Formats: sequence, C-alpha cells, structure tokens
Amino acid sequence: MTRLTTLANGVRVVSHDMPHVATVAVGLHVDTGARLEDERTNGVAHLLEHMVFKGTATRSARRIAEEVEDVGGSINAYTARDMTVFHARLLADDLPLGLDLIADLVRNPRFDADELEREKAVVLQELGEARDTPDDIVFDHLQAAAYPGQALGRSILGDEASVAGLTEADLRDWLAVQYRAGSCIVAAAGRVDHEALVGLSERLFGDLPTGRRPDFVPAAFAPGVVHDRRRFEQAHLTLAAAAPGHRHPDNDAIALFTMAAGGGASSRLFQELREERGLAYSVYASTTPYADAGLFSVYLATAKKDAARAFDLAIDVLATCAHTLTPDELARAKAQVRAGLLMSLESPAGWAEFLARQLLAHDRLATPAELVARVDAVDLEQVRAAAGRLVAGPYAVADVGAAAVRRAA
Repeated sequence: MTRLTTLANGVRVVSHDMPHVATVAVGLHVDTGARLEDERTNGVAHLLEHMVFKGTATRSARRIAEEVEDVGGSINAYTARDMTVFHARLLADDLPLGLDLIADLVRNPRFDADELEREKAVVLQELGEARDTPDDIVFDHLQAAAYPGQALGRSILGDEASVAGLTEADLRDWLAVQYRAGSCIVAAAGRVDHEALVGLSERLFGDLPTGRRPDFVPAAFAPGVVHDRRRFEQAHLTLAAAAPGHRHPDNDAIALFTMAAGGGASSRLFQELREERGLAYSVYASTTPYADAGLFSVYLATAKKDAARAFDLAIDVLATCAHTLTPDELARAKAQVRAGLLMSLESPAGWAEFLARQLLAHDRLATPAELVARVDAVDLEQVRAAAGRLVAGPYAVADVGAAAVRRAA
C-alpha cells in the first residue's frame, strides 16, 4: 500500500509497503539541482553532495561509513540538474539508522576547511575524468549547445574556476536557501511502517524552515553547435530537439516516439545505422523531461570517416519515423515502456524513486496502473503529430572527435 503524509512544515513523507521483502530503501529527495545555480556557484549542489559525507557535527566520515556497513547497508547520493537525492538501502529493522544518517548529513555537515580543499581537488579530478570520456562529455557539450548561457547548459560538476571559488559560506547558503521543507520528500519502500516513518521524519526534519526553494529561470532552447576537435578513436555525435516537459500533454507521445525511433535493437535508428549499414556500434535516442521543458537527443559513435554520413542519416531516419510510424512499432514501444515501468518497481529502491519522482514532477501520486493506462491511450496520430513537431527542428548539435558534421538544422 502507498501512503502520503505532509508534515506541518511542508515536508512530504511517502511510503510503499512491500511486506514480502526483508529490506527497505529510504531517501531524501530535494527539488533542487544544478539548474538553480548561477555562473559563479556552478557546481555547488554537487560539491555539497560530496562534502556532507566528509563529516558532520556528530560523526566523522569513517563513522558514517562504518555505521551503515556495520548493519550491512549502504548509503549514497547523486546530483542532477533538477534534483538532489540522498538514499540508503538497509534491512527493514535498520530504517531508523538509515534515515538518521541521511538527516545528519544534510542537517549537521561540518564543512571542515581542509576537507573542503581536498574535496574540491577530487571534484576537479572527476571533471577531468569526464572530459577524457568522450561519450560522457559530449552530453555536457549538448546541454551547452541547447541551453547556451543558462544554468541548464552548464555542467553539473561545474568548471575549474567555479569549483575553485566555492567556499564554506556558499555551501551553507545553498543548504539554507534550497533545502526548504516544501522542497523535501522523504520516500521509503520495502518492509516499512508508514506511521513509524512519519514519526521519524517529524523528529529529523520537522523543524526544517517552511516554504520552497526559489523559482528557476525558465529554459530557452537554442539550436547551438559545439564542436570538440580533440582526437579520439571514434567520432561521438549528438543532436537534440526541444521536447515537452513532465506535464505537457505531448510528453507520453514523445516518450513512445523516442522508444520507437531509438529505444532498443528493434528501433529505426539501430536497424538503419547499425544493422543495415554498419555505421555505428552504439546508437540510441533518449528524452529528458524537466518541469518546464525537455530535451530529446540522439547519440551515436562511428568511424570519423563516416561521421557526416551517419549524422545526416540519423536526421533522415528521425524525420521518416515521425511520419511513417506503424501500428506495430507503436504497440512495441508501448510494451517496452510498460515493461520498463513495471520492472523498475520490482525493487524497494525502484519504488522509492518512483514515488518521489511522481511528487516532484506532478505534485501527486499516480499509480502504475494509471500511468500504464495513460500510455496505452495514446494513439498513432497523436504520436505522429507530436513527433512531427519535434523533428521539424531546430536541432542543437554537439560532437567530439568528428572532422565534420551537418550543422544544426
């Protein structure tokens, strides 16, 4: 059973009881991320996620690790452009420890000056590693091409200048301004007692300041181009078009088009570029919806001599697929989306993530059955119409190691 309670200060507590399992997944999901940063503080959300694990007022970094591993559990975190998540996986009886650790991380971080300088160096190493990984950094380039001069276009990691300039005051300001009660969700799934979870949450988060984090600047898609001419064995090519946000009526149709166009081995892009012409080993499409906008993207890796040909073919395949998508392809895409959703809910971690994302994206809890029914209700003409608008462009383009590709259409 799924239950939702809102604390007096606005923190939402949601759970899904899975009595047949012996474990629990619990997390604090915060409605903030890199897109709330300004240029000077770019990377602060991610650096904070690192720094809280370096010690709190009551626990050293070693003690944090030992306490959770003493009971066989794990604790981790991640930062995205639109959310930050601290999550733990434990045996069910150890849920209080897991949530207490998460609360200690975000409520009582120590931010030791020496640790801060060391961790900034670690983040710069992470940034360097990403830049040396072409199929990783090309997506940062694509964000920059699609959202130039905007927070959505900047790297989640920040850059050398912004990371070097971050201070303890920046971290504490970020916590105070962004981690407001109305932007925080405690989500748990597995063998969990909802009333006990609410009591724990009240004790640990009930005194968070009320209100929500500031509004973000609306996204403005632009058909930019970023070329990274460094030499690698292959050319890594991406293109992006403006896609609908979470609540847009075309969101489900575009998700289905994305699956049919490039979501698997039966997709048009995979069949045309890899199976029929041997132009790429990796080729796929994906969609990232945000609150106010979204990004549809295609990635492929190919021999440098084939880059221009493969890139133009990918654009042509998208255009053709948008207008000639068949009933069988739509049915297959629906089956893939349906199965992907239901398979993700086989685990407590999948359920906890699902619940939090529903609340963050829609401010309500839709059941899996409701989402499946909504996807099943999308008809062929809806998908073709939404896809036709998407592939009409314009496109943003980013590549790494390509000699030449067609510019944004």
